Amino acid sequence: MTTSLPDDAFGAHPMDAWLPHRGRMRLIDRVDQCDADAISCTAIVRRDGLFTNAEGMPAWIGIELMAQTAAAWAGARARSGGGAPRVGFLVGSRRYDAHAPLFAIGAVLRVTAVCALAGDNGLRLFDCTIAHDARTLATGRIGVLEARRPGGE
Repeated sequence: MTTSLPDDAFGAHPMDAWLPHRGRMRLIDRVDQCDADAISCTAIVRRDGLFTNAEGMPAWIGIELMAQTAAAWAGARARSGGGAPRVGFLVGSRRYDAHAPLFAIGAVLRVTAVCALAGDNGLRLFDCTIAHDARTLATGRIGVLEARRPGGE
């Protein structure tokens, strides 16, 4: 199953339907593909980005790109059950390997996250990759915890 929505389905920005992040903290520009196990998103490194300096975006921000991509996957699952994207927490990384010190200004990054493990308690592990022009720039495995709403949902 592939999930897609019209740009104005939720909120003022197309990504409002996928992520709880707002304003300059939203680093993901669009969802390219999403299914029951994986998601692929695009992030454009902008000169005026929150974490961008004169040289580009430091590669350590890649872990946040991965976390937001995983959050968009969780948002799609929540919507499929009639809900909305929820707040989640990056609880750790088993590894994060950056193959470059930064992501260049103007780079169109493809961020993928594959759900490798999902617990009943909201904890999930994702295998993630960041690529640009078919070149892998970073890989990692992240752990995220989706916040529970009062009442256990």
